[in-house]
Amino acid sequence: MTAVAAPPEAAAPTEPPVHKPSMRKRLVPYWLLLPGILWLLVFFVLPMVYQASTSVQTGSLEEGFKVTWHFQTYWDAFTDYVPQFLRSLLYAGTATVLCLLLGYPLAYLIAFKAGRWRNLLLVLVIAPFFTSCLIRTLAWKTILADGGPVVAVLGKVGFLDVTSWLGVTEGDRVLATPLAVVCGLTYNFLPFMILPLYTSLERIDTRLHEAAGDLYARPATVFRKVTFPLSMPGVVSGTLLTFIPASGDYVNAELLGSADTRMIGNVIQSQYLRILDYPTAAALSFILMAIVLIMVTIYIRRAGTEDLV
Repeated sequence: MTAVAAPPEAAAPTEPPVHKPSMRKRLVPYWLLLPGILWLLVFFVLPMVYQASTSVQTGSLEEGFKVTWHFQTYWDAFTDYVPQFLRSLLYAGTATVLCLLLGYPLAYLIAFKAGRWRNLLLVLVIAPFFTSCLIRTLAWKTILADGGPVVAVLGKVGFLDVTSWLGVTEGDRVLATPLAVVCGLTYNFLPFMILPLYTSLERIDTRLHEAAGDLYARPATVFRKVTFPLSMPGVVSGTLLTFIPASGDYVNAELLGSADTRMIGNVIQSQYLRILDYPTAAALSFILMAIVLIMVTIYIRRAGTEDLV
C-alpha cells in the first residue's frame, strides 16, 4: 500500500513592510506648532512672568522698583479692595445671567426658525463688533441720558421706582448707577453668548425633536429633556466667554458708572496709570485671575460637561 504524500504547506502570507516616516516628516507637526508656541511665550508667558516679578517688588517710580519678595502686597491689595472685587463679580454675574436669558431665545430662533434669514441674523449679531467698544459704550450714555426718552418711559411705567427700591438706580437717574453699568456689560458681551449658543444648537439633530414629539412629549418637555441638555456645551462656553472678560472690565464702569460703581478693573487701571503703584496693580491682577480661575473650575465641574464649543 503506497503512502500518499502530504500536500505542501501553504506559504504563510507575508505582511507588507512597514515604512517608518522619516525624521523630517515626524518633525512637521512640531514645526507647525512652533509659531503658536512662540506667540504664547512672547505675548503671554513672558508678560505673566514679568508681572509676577513686579508684584513682589518694592520701591517707587523715581527710585526704581526692586524685587524684594514682598508678598505682603497681595494681602494688602486684597483687603483694601474687597468691595471692588465683590462688585466686579456681582456685576459680571448679573450681566452673564442677563446675556443667557436674552441670548438663548435668539440663538434658538436663528438655529431652528430663521430659515433663509439665518445669515442675515448672524451678521446682525456680530454687527456691534464693526465699531469700537468705546463708541458702543458712549452710545449708552446718550440712550440712558437724564431726561431722555428711555428714562422717561421707564419712569412712567414704574420701572425706576422698583429699581430705586432695589438700590440699582437713584430716583429718576439711570446713569452713574449699577443698572447703567450692568446694561453696558450686557450689551457689549451679548454676542459672546449668542454665537456659542447658536453653534451648539445648530449641531442638534432635529430628528431628535421629531422622535420626542412622536412619543407625545410636549414642547416644554422636549426643550427640557432634549434641547437644553444637548446645548449645554454652548451654555458653558457662552457663560465663560461673558463672565471672564466682564469681571475684569473697566470701560463700562468708567463711562457709565460713578465712584460708587468702580470695579476692580478700574482700580487696576488707576494703580497703573495714575497712582503708579505697579506692584499693587500686578498683585490685584493676579488675585483677580486666581479668583476667576477657581470659580471657572468649580463651574465647569458642576456643569458636567467638558465638551466646550
